[in-house]
Amino acid sequence: MMRTTLLPTLATLLSTALFAMPVLADVSEGVALLEDGDVAAAASSFAQAYEDGDAEGAFYLARLFELGLGTEPDPQRAANLYAAAAELGSQRGQLRLGLMYHEGRVLLRDYVEGTRLICEAADAGLAEAQLNCGLSYQAGRGVDAAPARAREYWELSAAQGNIAALNVLGQSALSDGDVDIAQTRFETAAEAGNPVAMLSLAEILDAQEAPDLIGAYAWSSLAVVRGLNEAAAFRDGLEARMTSADVLAGQAQARAWTESKLADIADEDQ
Repeated sequence: MMRTTLLPTLATLLSTALFAMPVLADVSEGVALLEDGDVAAAASSFAQAYEDGDAEGAFYLARLFELGLGTEPDPQRAANLYAAAAELGSQRGQLRLGLMYHEGRVLLRDYVEGTRLICEAADAGLAEAQLNCGLSYQAGRGVDAAPARAREYWELSAAQGNIAALNVLGQSALSDGDVDIAQTRFETAAEAGNPVAMLSLAEILDAQEAPDLIGAYAWSSLAVVRGLNEAAAFRDGLEARMTSADVLAGQAQARAWTESKLADIADEDQ
């Protein structure tokens, strides 16, 4: 099993906490501490979990080193920990290590090994890995290009609610000329709040034989307020072609969608 020594700054954070930890650390507790901003305690929990043989402890330690949380960023040490996590059975460790092989910045670029790791995690059921395994088959990266196989992986990922997979399926359907399927994919992702899907849906509505300018305006407006800057030019272009009444209708539609989502959140919190 591959091991690594913590950097001095992170080691200082861990030095006393490690001895106070219970024998079996809970990774979920570490995640909760990290979400609360207590990086030192989270690192302690992850380190102890790793020492206890928990693959996810190694994965989360790797994330701390990769992102530079509680220490200086150390991508090479992160790669070592991802390798350890993968060896212990972490699908997320496999995925991140595989992506590092694809990126070729920390590890020597190796598409074959990278795709092997990613697709093993995909076959184990990890949605994000299914997305990336499909992208590898689409591009022929480390495997023979197989568009049908790519779509199979994207379908599996989308079935688990992966928004990026829905968008990829939508774009793939557009490339194949199947606008109805593309619209369905983008609608699902847009309803989940994804701005890229919102703009793509707006573009489809505008390109129809009888353009739905009000719907296109509403969705592009929603994409803008979610930070997709390129949607602003599209929205403004629509507005220049619309009547004042239609613009107000589009704004009302976007506002109603937002209020509906806020109501759903309020219901969930009760």
